Amino acid sequence: MTTRREFLGTTTGALAGLAFVGCDLLAAAPVRAQTRRREVVVSGRRVKTVDVHAHCAVAEAMALVGMTLGAPAPPTRPELSMVTHVSERLRAMDEQGIDVEALSINPYWYKTERDLARQICQIQNSKLGEACAAHPDRFVAFATVALQYPDLAAEQLEDGVKKYGLRGAGIGGSVNGEEISDPKFDPFWAKAEQLGVLVFIHPQGSGVASEIPKRLKGGGGYLPSYAARSDLGCSTQPTQCPGGPHGPIKKKPTEYLKQMYYDTMVFTPEGLRHLAAEVGVSRLMIGTDFPYPWTKTAVDHVLGTPGLSDADRVAILGGNAVKLLGIKT
Repeated sequence: MTTRREFLGTTTGALAGLAFVGCDLLAAAPVRAQTRRREVVVSGRRVKTVDVHAHCAVAEAMALVGMTLGAPAPPTRPELSMVTHVSERLRAMDEQGIDVEALSINPYWYKTERDLARQICQIQNSKLGEACAAHPDRFVAFATVALQYPDLAAEQLEDGVKKYGLRGAGIGGSVNGEEISDPKFDPFWAKAEQLGVLVFIHPQGSGVASEIPKRLKGGGGYLPSYAARSDLGCSTQPTQCPGGPHGPIKKKPTEYLKQMYYDTMVFTPEGLRHLAAEVGVSRLMIGTDFPYPWTKTAVDHVLGTPGLSDADRVAILGGNAVKLLGIKT
């Protein structure tokens, strides 16, 4: 990756939170033993599957801002807890054929002051590390960072990777109304590039349609299904695109799209086929949005989509994620 914009290689799609692993792990063993773990096979070969879009929550960190895990307002599902519901999570993974989940926490701390944001992320990253250490064959995780303070976020990312063994960072699609492509966030992106880690971007509530004109000022882009229009924008209205044939960027928008990674929560075979055609199979990874009930058939979606080769299916189901996240096979 040679520039900050080029580096935004992450998972996108309908892209909360951990709370932690103790005695429940032992109590859950008999339950898991009753659920036969589904083994996914392609062309007679066992395939490791990786879900890159799985949420969790840390109750201790949430409490610092007056939030309660499982409370109706603001709504937080109790299944996010890996203290009280880890057995349910593992059972769901076994039933669906998910070998490894990449855990992430949706940001709720972007408006907090610096010291509190530091404390929240430190607790969360520590607990994420504990969860992965307790089940090293089932979980990896993305670090949480206080992106509203880019220098602190860079520090937290490095600490998360080097101290807790986390595999990258999970961030929101914007920060208090500011685009993550804004130069102020360069220290964070530079650190991610230096460490060579993945950044998982999850949409925030500020991405509503009425805010698009403001949110796309100075950056942003379209989903792959709208890619062709992105390429034609500057040639159609050159007066609005100073800086070159593609405005302030060096290449066509579609070329940048092919440098990013996407989860497969597009729900139909045609949607997955189109996504693969636009950005390439090497950019796709399965996602479930656990514990939110968007899909329980992420594996079957890939296996059942016509036009994919066996090699394509192996890559999407886990091969791509294994390489990006450094997961042992």
